[in-house]
Amino acid sequence: MTNGTLRRRAAAAALIVLFFAAWEVACLMFGVSDLILPRPSQVFATLWTRMPVLWPHVVQTLSTTMVGFVLGVLLGVLLGALIGSSRIAYDTAYPLLIGFSSIPKVAVVPIFVLWFGSGTVPAVLTSLAICFFPIVVNIATGLATTEPELEDVLKALGATKFDILWNVGLPRTMPFFFASLKVAISYAFVGTVLSETVASNRGIGNVMITASSNFNTPLVFAGLFILAALGIALYAMFSLIEMRVTGWANRKADLIAT
Repeated sequence: MTNGTLRRRAAAAALIVLFFAAWEVACLMFGVSDLILPRPSQVFATLWTRMPVLWPHVVQTLSTTMVGFVLGVLLGVLLGALIGSSRIAYDTAYPLLIGFSSIPKVAVVPIFVLWFGSGTVPAVLTSLAICFFPIVVNIATGLATTEPELEDVLKALGATKFDILWNVGLPRTMPFFFASLKVAISYAFVGTVLSETVASNRGIGNVMITASSNFNTPLVFAGLFILAALGIALYAMFSLIEMRVTGWANRKADLIAT
């Protein structure tokens, strides 16, 4: 790790600490009520004291999100590969996907509850429904960027359409794929928490809606902090995998403007 990278990360960490310090000081200076905006120290204290109770809900939300996310990735890759490699599939499926993605997912939660009852299944399906579209779009875009000249050369060498897709098209979509993963994991948490606030008695979403009904604002913010931490951790994990898999497609750190 270079000195420039260390300085940049140290500066970023300092700004984050400064943000929370300014939040704390502003609440104290202006006498902001805990019901409106709790101080970060109160939120962290709530996390510390309530974590034994919150932990099962954290596990529930994380496991539900990951199941929905994995299913969304599988569905997104299959549909993206189909749409990106077939013009007929593109003309047929793309308008339907755009229409479905335009529907607010809070509107489909009651349908999932009607079909499967309240609990984990609607949360998994909501997570899947909200996260697979970015993957479809990015996979299809990546396949569409394959040069026609390269495809013609491979066909002349005897490669089938599946050979071109497997050996050239899909590897070229890896930068697009990992970019979509980092977006989709955030969406997956949104879908899970949305369903938990409507139709579940477990999970961080349920904790937050119950805490808000009891005017326990620090606990509501504690739930937000947990969701943010989970999202950041998974985003960082996919970023590390991306650097390992698609390092050839990334700019070097010394070329990034600072």
